[in-house]
Amino acid sequence: MPHLRGRLGAGSVLKDYTWFRVGGPAEVLFSPADEADLAYFMKALPADVPVTTIGLGSNLLVRDGGIDGVVIRLGRGFNQIQVEEGSRLRVGTAVPDTKVARAAADAGIAGLAFYRGIPGGVGGALRMNGGAHGTETCDVLVEARAVDRSGEIHVLSVDDMGYSYRHCGAPDDYIFTEALFQGSPGDPAEILAEMDEIAAYREEVQPIKSRTGGSTFKNPQGNKSWQLIDAAGCRGLAVGDAKVSELHCNFLINEGNASAADLEALGETVRARVKETSGVQLEWEIKRLGKPA
Repeated sequence: MPHLRGRLGAGSVLKDYTWFRVGGPAEVLFSPADEADLAYFMKALPADVPVTTIGLGSNLLVRDGGIDGVVIRLGRGFNQIQVEEGSRLRVGTAVPDTKVARAAADAGIAGLAFYRGIPGGVGGALRMNGGAHGTETCDVLVEARAVDRSGEIHVLSVDDMGYSYRHCGAPDDYIFTEALFQGSPGDPAEILAEMDEIAAYREEVQPIKSRTGGSTFKNPQGNKSWQLIDAAGCRGLAVGDAKVSELHCNFLINEGNASAADLEALGETVRARVKETSGVQLEWEIKRLGKPA
């Protein structure tokens, strides 16, 4: 790949890129310079090499043995934010969700303030149909750009994304590079006030200053995960330095030197106890990647 412009390295420790601060190394870590560089790399990469894409690492548990093949992490070349006519915002997928909310507020675009309450970046929001406070990504997305495994670039409408609750139906090998969001005209001061309320709520009820991966389990239909976990007696439960938050028990915390194995074992213990007490099988919302040590 003589014309590659991004950064390519071997053995990068992935715990440096996850909010839990756990995880083994990437066999190869690639940070493309921009979309064209990513497409060039994917086109030249042998088809038998596994590819894993990570974002800002907020909703991610990388196992202690690391990840084989190539791990792609989008960086500066995917950080653009552009205001367009008709209360639209075009952003790169490495942009943090909170910056989307702020840029929209500054531009007087209402309807995107909910992103203030979502940890992580735009790429993860696209892949997970990220949402908060009654609004989801599918409600505001116009279209997304993506690069596939063979290096082809695609533009997908919101209908093409096949969205449902915390799920995207786009092919797994698509790497999202850009999103176009639709808002509505709004007053910047009112939007900022809404964002302040969201931020205050998060700080009050979620352990946002801890090493956590955000909401651990999806809410089952008709239930809230935290209530089921609390009723199962799991608030404050610990495995090593991995602990169920006492502030919000759908959050797992690394209190110091927890391993990925500790966090995953704790999560599976919670799932088993909830199943035993309520009959409900919780589904992981946090993405678990890689192999055990």
